[in-house]
Amino acid sequence: MNYKTHNQTSIEIDGTCLQGYISATFGTLVELFGHPTESDGYKVDWEWVLRFDDGTVATVYNWKNGPNYCGRDGLHCDQITDWHVGGNTRDALNHVQELLKARGAA
Repeated sequence: MNYKTHNQTSIEIDGTCLQGYISATFGTLVELFGHPTESDGYKVDWEWVLRFDDGTVATVYNWKNGPNYCGRDGLHCDQITDWHVGGNTRDALNHVQELLKARGAA
């Protein structure tokens, strides 16, 4: 399954919303998707944006559990293993899950 990330091209994410959850380490996500985007500075600390060849857009991000939202009590990226997946359709979640499964991380 081919995809591009925010590190390779501009990807529009307006209108995306939560589609489900994945379990993965921060290191696994960096290996698959490169460095995360800059956060929103509030509820999200680390986010990746993907566009698959079929046009599906997916976002993978932490939500309200990192230092932006929780201050010094927030989890560091290496402590997070449960991530949110956003998109316009459930295909976003399915595609991300397929990538993790192919890598042996799911």
